[in-house]
Amino acid sequence: MNRARAVRAAVPRHDDRRRSFPQVAPRAAPDGRFAATWWGNAWVEALEDTALDPARLARGKAYAGRGHVDAITVTPGRVVAYVHGSRPRPYRTEIRMRTLGDDGWDEFLDGAAARPDHIAALLDKDVPHALEAVTGLLPAPGDLVPDCSCPDDGYPCKHAAALCYQAARLLDEDPFVLFLMRGRGEQELLAELTRRNAARSAAETDAAAPPMPTVPARTALDAAGAGLPPLPAPLPLPDRPGRPAVFPPDPAAPDPLALDLLATEAAARAHAFLTTGLDPVAALTPWQDAVRLAAAHPGSGLTASTRALYRGLAHALDRTPTDLARAVAAWRQGGAEGLAVLEEAWDPPAGPFDRARPALLAAGLPAFRPWRNRLSASSLQLRLGRDGLWYGYESDADREDWWPRGHPDPDPVGTLDGLLGR
Repeated sequence: MNRARAVRAAVPRHDDRRRSFPQVAPRAAPDGRFAATWWGNAWVEALEDTALDPARLARGKAYAGRGHVDAITVTPGRVVAYVHGSRPRPYRTEIRMRTLGDDGWDEFLDGAAARPDHIAALLDKDVPHALEAVTGLLPAPGDLVPDCSCPDDGYPCKHAAALCYQAARLLDEDPFVLFLMRGRGEQELLAELTRRNAARSAAETDAAAPPMPTVPARTALDAAGAGLPPLPAPLPLPDRPGRPAVFPPDPAAPDPLALDLLATEAAARAHAFLTTGLDPVAALTPWQDAVRLAAAHPGSGLTASTRALYRGLAHALDRTPTDLARAVAAWRQGGAEGLAVLEEAWDPPAGPFDRARPALLAAGLPAFRPWRNRLSASSLQLRLGRDGLWYGYESDADREDWWPRGHPDPDPVGTLDGLLGR
């Protein structure tokens, strides 16, 4: 063990708080916008809104389009590159910005860890609008401070403007570059998201665990001379399989992901045999089995091993990791029936569905639009399953990006009360 520690200590740790990107190839912007994402364009607008000379901006955009910006280095609060101008020697150009404090990062991480759709979006290199609104992650006008070794005292000069436009392309490709500019590296963020997500899952599991019957130690000792006491009653079956222990990586041990999958599979199948006497795998399609495997795995695909699992399962079935993450949320909500509710719209018979809208209005909830087995509002949705249960869904307002949330209930009002924490 000491030898293994020594080997690990001798290997230098990768520092992802400094990232360098090769020179971006020349590329025209046919619509005049260098960035393709909303956060990339917001980065450019933060500098353009405080620029004193539009002509310098235009020349900077032309410099960027012709590939005058060399390799870009990003560290917390700073973006640096050499930019070629009219002279043979390039100019050292940088853009500085304020990093987020601990309170800002806590707010961002809590917001991301609270919702599986936000986690899935970040893993898919997307930034939900809701997270930016909570933390002020993107720079506001005046937050970006340009500096350049050229003699031009413009604010910004054309070299700094060119660097800003090229940096927007980096943000398009990987929003974690933006997080680094604000002070945190990708590994640090994912590790903290993993910790908070695990703590949230553990708290939910502990809250739902039934009390275990015990025998006081003194009672057992007092009865030792007179014979053993009767065995306690069998433990009640848990609502769901337990989660396996965390397997730390060790060069002398099997792959932690393989051990985790084996333990999770054994727990899930044993629980199914105890409760139903049936094999839960036999009748599943390959997609259902992939979703079941991912749902049984602890966490939400945040560590390197679970991200590899999500990518591998999704690629094998020609799906995206976001598709798999959404399906996993549905499976955890209601098993195979929950996945069917996510993927299938059907026409329910009159009765429970027709009575749901008046019941929701009577409970003071907003008006819901009906479509087949679904009732939708701005950011909430109810779906009636073929099992007669109502399943809750949530989306950012008017985004139509629905994610399963909460627990199913035979009463639509009860489903929404659980979803809204009422």
